[in-house]
Amino acid sequence: MKMMDLKTKARLISAGSVELPEVFRPSGLVSTAGPGAGETNVFFKSGDRRVRLSVAESSPLKLVELVGREVAIIEDGVEVARGVLERPLLHCPRQAYITVSERCIYDCKFCAVPKLSGGVKSKERVERMVAEAWDTGELEAISLTSGVERSPEEEVTRVAEIIKSLRKFDVPIGVSVTPAPGSNKILKAAGADEIKYNVECLDPDLFERICPGVSLEKIKTALRDAVDKFGENRVFSNVIIGLGESEVALRDGIKELAEMGVLPVIRAVYPHPLRKGEIEMVRPTPERLIELARLTRNLLDEHGLRGDLAETGCYRCTGCDLVPHRDL
Repeated sequence: MKMMDLKTKARLISAGSVELPEVFRPSGLVSTAGPGAGETNVFFKSGDRRVRLSVAESSPLKLVELVGREVAIIEDGVEVARGVLERPLLHCPRQAYITVSERCIYDCKFCAVPKLSGGVKSKERVERMVAEAWDTGELEAISLTSGVERSPEEEVTRVAEIIKSLRKFDVPIGVSVTPAPGSNKILKAAGADEIKYNVECLDPDLFERICPGVSLEKIKTALRDAVDKFGENRVFSNVIIGLGESEVALRDGIKELAEMGVLPVIRAVYPHPLRKGEIEMVRPTPERLIELARLTRNLLDEHGLRGDLAETGCYRCTGCDLVPHRDL
């Protein structure tokens, strides 16, 4: 059996998509989170590794059915890896990963959420969704993410109230929102265990063009404060790769995050059709993904941080990234 090793997972992440036969095409598995919002995805698990792939008819990767539950991913007629498809609980396996506000006042050029203008979930709806996930017996963590419907301050207040209502479920809760004044104190007091504020792009000059109206320095300030409030191995930040960022700025920025006590999530850019032509978006090569993952792993080791201690979110799921101390 050909299991998915580190190089193979990097290859699959770099490709980013897979073509599925009709029998495997999922229903109701459309993502509402982040840059890939509005797309259909599947989770492929092989050995101890997991990868999340968008479903696309034009993908160079093809999924084929084998005996029993087994499937294989094929490229140019050659088997790349063999494993099983995992059923997401809510957005990803074993977690209730829920987007509260599916809209955003900011216009980050890599993200589809502002273009989709989705709904805003009430506290009661989120609570029902988590209760249904809890009843499956599979729920191990809750991860809440949110756009910004009207203001970061209002969003933090909304999410804090939701967290309070979810504390009755005996699982860790992670939160990813746009920081606001006092947001760490508010979310920690509400019962959040882990926090993620996304820097997205670590090239300061490029950031201003990609995320107009957002302050990179304010996000970094919130991250520093978050480490003080939430503690070691509890603070995360997405770093998108493939936006045309300066290599020096990228490496210096990853180092800066690790020095703060923040665990960087090295995320391959997803060129969403709704953002076509707005900015440069090129999926990183497998080699680049591995190189940056190793850099991140070494920096985490240097600063006494552990990716495998994460209880929620992307470091827990591992589907979209090469996660230090889990994948390498």
